[in-house]
Amino acid sequence: MHSSHFSPHQDTFHQPLTVQTHYNRLVDKISQAGEPSSQVIQRAVMTKQKRLNGSLKQIEINTIAPGGCGVSAYYYFIISIFGHRYIENELWNSVHILTAKCFFCRQIPMGFLDENEALCVQMVVAIVYFRYGYIPQNYTERSWEARLMMERSLAVKCPDISTHLAGTKKVQQELGRPGVLERFFPGEPDVVDQIRATFAGLYTLDMKVTRLSMALAKPDQFVLKPQRGGGRAAYVWMDKIRPVHNYILERGTLLKLSTCICELCTFGAYVRYTHRQTCIFFHIVLRTKSDELSDGGVAAGVTVQDNPLFV
Repeated sequence: MHSSHFSPHQDTFHQPLTVQTHYNRLVDKISQAGEPSSQVIQRAVMTKQKRLNGSLKQIEINTIAPGGCGVSAYYYFIISIFGHRYIENELWNSVHILTAKCFFCRQIPMGFLDENEALCVQMVVAIVYFRYGYIPQNYTERSWEARLMMERSLAVKCPDISTHLAGTKKVQQELGRPGVLERFFPGEPDVVDQIRATFAGLYTLDMKVTRLSMALAKPDQFVLKPQRGGGRAAYVWMDKIRPVHNYILERGTLLKLSTCICELCTFGAYVRYTHRQTCIFFHIVLRTKSDELSDGGVAAGVTVQDNPLFV
């Protein structure tokens, strides 16, 4: 799954909504559902800690109730444990896919690749979904070895290493350089112009005289951004996004017009196999916070969920 984030610079959101179809987006569509009456029994039998016989085969599972099915591949989470019970339940209820949560540097290094390059960690792993491992500080030497093993495997990686790196500020900075976008959209100058119009200026910290003079002359017009959200290192230098005016309704406070920072997140999916790809857009989230607050999200009570008005 993939998201693109846009913030308005004293303007509306017409640019990101125009170019979103050009961004790669990833989603898993779940369409098949099992029999509700058999869900609890099937899950109890198939879940490892409740399984009476580890060698149960598909046909034996199917005898429990009509519509039941077994799977031989895990949807494997590389995650912090909390907050994903809904996804786990939805995968099981929809298509009877087992999920397993694991710590990045523990269970995965115990796995191996079989002769067909399938990733095996107790069972064959079909999909690896990362909720951890996005910054270098998350990795030990064993973690790097485990990541290499996963990348070499046939398991679907969400994200794979190329998509992972595309989300870093350094790569985004390189995409803003003249001639780079044209490599990915040859013969499509209108698409290149639309995408480039959504970019904020990103600069390296190489301290060239011209850039240093620019920063010293107008320090309030720039910010330092880490490579990944939540990171605290490897900064790049970015144009500061100017706030817009909006109303924020918070508990215990009066409604007032404030200068706010908004972030429009577009969620979707992008599945790639060799040179074929599928891109699907499916959801948006708009978050707003006062420009007086420097950090924090919805869970911390700093940012509020907002509603865009499409015109």
